[in-house]
Amino acid sequence: MEIAIVIFVIAVIFITRSIKVVPQQHAWVIERLGKYHGTLTPGLNFLVPFVDRVAYKHVLKEIPLDIASQICITRDNTQLQVDGILYFQVTDAMRASYGSSNYILAISQLAQTSLRSVIGKLELDKTFEERNIINAQVVQAIDEAALNWGVKVLRYEIKDLTPPKEILHAMQQQITAEREKRALIAASEGRRQEQINIATGEREAFIARSEGEKQAAINNAQGEAGAITAVAEATARAIEVVANAIRQPGGEQAVQLKVAERAVDAYSKVAAESSTTLIVPSNMTEVSALITSAMKMIQTQKAQ
Repeated sequence: MEIAIVIFVIAVIFITRSIKVVPQQHAWVIERLGKYHGTLTPGLNFLVPFVDRVAYKHVLKEIPLDIASQICITRDNTQLQVDGILYFQVTDAMRASYGSSNYILAISQLAQTSLRSVIGKLELDKTFEERNIINAQVVQAIDEAALNWGVKVLRYEIKDLTPPKEILHAMQQQITAEREKRALIAASEGRRQEQINIATGEREAFIARSEGEKQAAINNAQGEAGAITAVAEATARAIEVVANAIRQPGGEQAVQLKVAERAVDAYSKVAAESSTTLIVPSNMTEVSALITSAMKMIQTQKAQ
């Protein structure tokens, strides 16, 4: 009975040491008699008991690694306190096991030295503006060395860039001055645009008024010309009517009568004025002579 128990215990030990179940996204490195033999993939795997052993276990997932904060000096001799986070992934379990005694520590130290080197090439203002470039250069520098460690560096992100308090105060003053400058420029541009708008409005109003005055003058001139033309045409028609009337039988006698009536009316009006001294011709036949002279002029115009 005791022998059966011993055999059962030995069988259990053999089975335990010979059967290995590897989880997904894991890789186990196997050594046979102290020498690398192979890498177990996820699933059920069988080993030779007491000959094979699991030497290293690696996680193949993406791993975030905090990079400790450090002081970096920029190109213009300004100190910056920088910290970040690094993302990497084990791609070769064998190299990760034998390429470095501690690949995590090696990656962390290399990230810090690479970061100091990259920031040392930049001025203070550029470090805030070119974070993406800094991250890319750090990843490139680490990735070249990490190939021998079986590790792939995926990305690096700077979390904080903290300059000294004096530099922060100076930067705040600079930002304040820049904003005040922008405000003054904006105000001056507003006043300039206001003056331009006022001048443009006055010019357009003056042009509109002058155009209105010009059109009014044109309209008045056209109205006066029309009135003069109408008067002239009416006078011409009246003269024509009078001329036609003179050509009719008895027309000359009618003209003589009309002239005589006008002369008599003129004398009567002059005589009606109390302050007017009326001198009557001694020979009233002069009135007749006046009428005869007017009739001769009419006859001359008729003959022409």
